Amino acid sequence: MTQELVDLRTSIIEKRYADALAIVDELEGMSKQAILRNIESYLRILLLHLIKNQVEQRLTNSWVSSIRNSIREIQKVNLKENKKSYYVNRDEWENLILEEVIEDAIADASEEVFNGAYSQFKLSEIVNRNELIQTALKFLDLTYSHVAKNLSAAVTQMLIELPGGEDWINSKQ
Repeated sequence: MTQELVDLRTSIIEKRYADALAIVDELEGMSKQAILRNIESYLRILLLHLIKNQVEQRLTNSWVSSIRNSIREIQKVNLKENKKSYYVNRDEWENLILEEVIEDAIADASEEVFNGAYSQFKLSEIVNRNELIQTALKFLDLTYSHVAKNLSAAVTQMLIELPGGEDWINSKQ
């Protein structure tokens, strides 16, 4: 990116505004790609813990923390600076999950589900993808319908509804 900034400065100084605008477009694209990679990283973590929950039918404090943190970070990163639009819109999550993230999440989860008892191929057969995606979409939808200050409470309410959620919340009391 440093070279692009040098080129941008040179283009402006030399009054090559078309070149400068092309560099600005390139920088915007690079920035958006970095943001999307960040979102995908948090989404993969979310899916990994939802997979563990689905297969093991339980919920741990660590998983809860990871799910809650992933949702909070997705909300922060996904909101554009204008605070009115998003990098990933509500109707784009399913494609992002299916095309970019789910297979990596299953591979990562295979190392952790029941202490690595399943290969990623066996775990891939076990995971109910439709259920996983629908659960993830419900959590992601919270990022659009709740302000940051209320998001954790909304996530906690959804966590209680997951398999093992009642046991988890009762152990916290």
